[in-house]
Amino acid sequence: MTAGQNNSKSVDVFGVGNAMVDILAMVEDDFVKKNDLSRGGMTLMDAEKQGHLLRELKHHSLELSSGGSAANTMIAIAQSGGKGFYSGKVSRDTNGEFYREDLIEAGIGFDVHPTEENHGPTGTCLVLTTPDAERTMCTHLGVSTNLAPTDIDVDKLAQCQYSYVEGYLWDAPDPKKASVETMEQSKRLGVKVAYTFSDLFLVSRFSDDFHKLVSEYCDVVFCNADEVRNFFGSESLEDCASKLGEIVDTGFITDGANGCLVVENKKVVSVPGFPVKAIDTVGAGDSFAGGVLYGLTNGLNAQKSARWGNYMASCIVQVHGARLDKSMADKVSEIVGN
Repeated sequence: MTAGQNNSKSVDVFGVGNAMVDILAMVEDDFVKKNDLSRGGMTLMDAEKQGHLLRELKHHSLELSSGGSAANTMIAIAQSGGKGFYSGKVSRDTNGEFYREDLIEAGIGFDVHPTEENHGPTGTCLVLTTPDAERTMCTHLGVSTNLAPTDIDVDKLAQCQYSYVEGYLWDAPDPKKASVETMEQSKRLGVKVAYTFSDLFLVSRFSDDFHKLVSEYCDVVFCNADEVRNFFGSESLEDCASKLGEIVDTGFITDGANGCLVVENKKVVSVPGFPVKAIDTVGAGDSFAGGVLYGLTNGLNAQKSARWGNYMASCIVQVHGARLDKSMADKVSEIVGN
């Protein structure tokens, strides 16, 4: 089946991920060093450690938004003009209600049953951005790790052209099972499966599992240059792209300002990025994936989808946070052409 062919499906994408309230802050490099954080990466921490960091930021301006990797991608799909459902677990607390309302307001269907407060809080991700636009994430997963196979609404999944699952789910037992459930049900229902590696530490930790997932379930894979190099144990990006093409129909490898490589039917094509001055890289890969998935589900070929993804990523790195504040739907034809 070619991209955009499955028009009998009324919804574009069914996303599954860790539901996190993002707490955004601009900091200097010294803050990251002083707190011994993994600069440019994601660190899992308990509520006490995250609370300590938040107290140190009491004089900083903080911004909240519904987030999590796959949720950011779903919002980018909606802002491109697409439709989606999202599955992620929140608590019946203030952050959980904020998350639900914020996601629905952004145009994404979200009705996963919340967990009672005594089971824990809604997950939060403190996102620290330094002056060079690098983002360092400090994550307390909260009840997002309670996402279970029973939270996957198969009836809604059946309405979608693609499912999209984030790699971060692989780090906890129940969300891992929910990931596999989504993929297996997708295959049964004729829904294409897209997967994102999410983070280099996940590729390092779960390399064998990810190889198995890609080979057995995935139609489309998203990753960045560092992740795919680690995945195949090679420094040559072109070599890695070719190897990816041997195990998946379509792959998209982001490479920062260079744009991305599109792997399709064992052929590799470079799609250039858009030259901009980045102030914050939070959500760049998520927005790229959202732009691509919008394209694939709305009649664009892989290369045009990648161009739109590159454009969405170039827009997001020019603002603070992982979300644009307006619809981008009227720009699609201008950017990708007829």
